[in-house]
Amino acid sequence: MKSYLVMPAVIASITIALAFSSQQEDPWKVPKNYETLKNPVTADKASINSGKEIYGSYCRTCHGTDGKGEGKRSVNLDKAPGDFALPAFQQQTDGALLYKIYFGHREMPGFIKKIPDAEAVSHGNFGKTRNPGDLVNYIRTFAKKQ
Repeated sequence: MKSYLVMPAVIASITIALAFSSQQEDPWKVPKNYETLKNPVTADKASINSGKEIYGSYCRTCHGTDGKGEGKRSVNLDKAPGDFALPAFQQQTDGALLYKIYFGHREMPGFIKKIPDAEAVSHGNFGKTRNPGDLVNYIRTFAKKQ
């Protein structure tokens, strides 16, 4: 009789352990076609100013004004948002940043339907408007502010 009670407890324990371990090892994978994308927008003053506006509308509340992940909404998250100034973040390709911004992962929402003119991003490119490229260019400026 006791074995009938022990077996469900063992199965439940294993299931919980596997679920927790798979959650811990959930890397943010970027498809290869995005990894190799180059930003077609030159990082000039106009692009950076435009990117700053987009950032202020969609990113600042979690990532903060300085991009260090200390925005006012970050306190409600299980994991702090990424610090854009860190070399590990800045070493990512433009395409990887594009993918992460527009598709999201776990607590990071995807902005594919929120940021204007992002339809082409779903097809694996920066699109015909400057918005995606401007945003990536602005995020790159946080490396210089460290």
